[in-house]
Amino acid sequence: MEIILKSAYKKLGKKGDMVSVKAGYGRNYLIPQGVAVVANSGNKKIALENAKQAAGKALKLKADAQALLAVLATAKVVVRVKVGEGGNIFGSVTPLQIAKSLKEQNKIIVDYTTMRLEGPIKKIGTYQVELALHEEISYILNFEVAPI
Repeated sequence: MEIILKSAYKKLGKKGDMVSVKAGYGRNYLIPQGVAVVANSGNKKIALENAKQAAGKALKLKADAQALLAVLATAKVVVRVKVGEGGNIFGSVTPLQIAKSLKEQNKIIVDYTTMRLEGPIKKIGTYQVELALHEEISYILNFEVAPI
């Protein structure tokens, strides 16, 4: 039985894939659970159109990431924090604080959930954070942590 997956499913494939499964598995489990639809001619046309639109959207996202990469190369970020004795920070610097500083100082909006820090930042200094702008594009942003 040929089916089209409506969402990614373990060991079968990703959204939009057309796969062949046993008839009972498809009819009694995958289709009633809303994971797949039967691969008839109408559903195949819909799946092809969705794949074309997804490909166009992916190209646009990649182009946007490339443009953002060029802007980030010129950005300078300073995260201002409260500091105690010995240069220790109260708490630690989070990706959300870095994203807010980037937006305030450079007018660049980046999703803080795409940032990967090597570890907690608890002292004043210069650090790096990796930004995952796209599946294929990442950028290492240097930033400074300074007292208020």
